[in-house]
Amino acid sequence: MISLRTYVYIDSLQPQLAEYIATVSQGFLPVPGDACLWVEVSPGMAVHRLTDMALKATRVHLAQQVVEREFGSMVIHQRDQSDVRQAGELVLSNLGARLGDRQLPRITWQETIRGMTPDHTVLINRQNRRGSMILPGESMFILETEPAGYVIYAANQAEKAATITLVDVRAVGAYGRLVLSGSEGNVDEAAGAAIAAIGRPSGT
Repeated sequence: MISLRTYVYIDSLQPQLAEYIATVSQGFLPVPGDACLWVEVSPGMAVHRLTDMALKATRVHLAQQVVEREFGSMVIHQRDQSDVRQAGELVLSNLGARLGDRQLPRITWQETIRGMTPDHTVLINRQNRRGSMILPGESMFILETEPAGYVIYAANQAEKAATITLVDVRAVGAYGRLVLSGSEGNVDEAAGAAIAAIGRPSGT
């Protein structure tokens, strides 16, 4: 039996998130403004059939596919939202599932650290080389979710809500992790948007 762990639709990838995804993607790279669908299933090998079907039936591009024994995920995108929505409907139909059958996300950790020290920011920047750098004195918000894929939607909504810097977005594996930084007020606003996104994940 195939279970639907993550199903999240993004209507318009924000600039930083689109560029971040492009740094980790091995397929067709998304650009800001693309619509995007992130799907994760278990067991992992089942994602090959879903990917094949979505690519053959629509004009979507495959940005990323990660296949592990337990989990498999695919990220598809296209400028035209209707193509991405159609691909998503086909995926659900092939699984014999509805949107309500997906595993809903939960927050496993959240924290805001204010006035970051230089020692701390240097270490974080050395560990996260795909995103932007956090600067001393800024605030940092960290969020961990389960399943992992929903953290992408949280990151996109956070970037929509406030002027922040995306430092790290990890959406593969058992848990998803988001790290963002900026001024105290902007980080608080972005954090609120990210938390709200996990409480009301997009799917349509």
